[in-house]
Amino acid sequence: MFALARLVLILFVVLTIVYVSLSLYSRAVRRDKLEAEWDEEGQSGDREAFVRDGLEDYDQSLRRKLILGVYVVPILLIGTIIYFTNYN
Repeated sequence: MFALARLVLILFVVLTIVYVSLSLYSRAVRRDKLEAEWDEEGQSGDREAFVRDGLEDYDQSLRRKLILGVYVVPILLIGTIIYFTNYN
């Protein structure tokens, strides 16, 4: 039982690091795309407000929520492996 608790703790720490890294990277890519879109279209007004509004839309997007799969997929995979190893 102690080994399982240690596995869960280490897995949680590693997955949290992966999630934060992936989330920050994805947000930076989106920011770069918004800035490139602003430059390409030559819009008038406040560039930072445009980028901020775009990032607020990104925060509500499906892509942002799919990054949570970093937690779900490995846990389901490990659970499936444990189940088939012990009960089949």
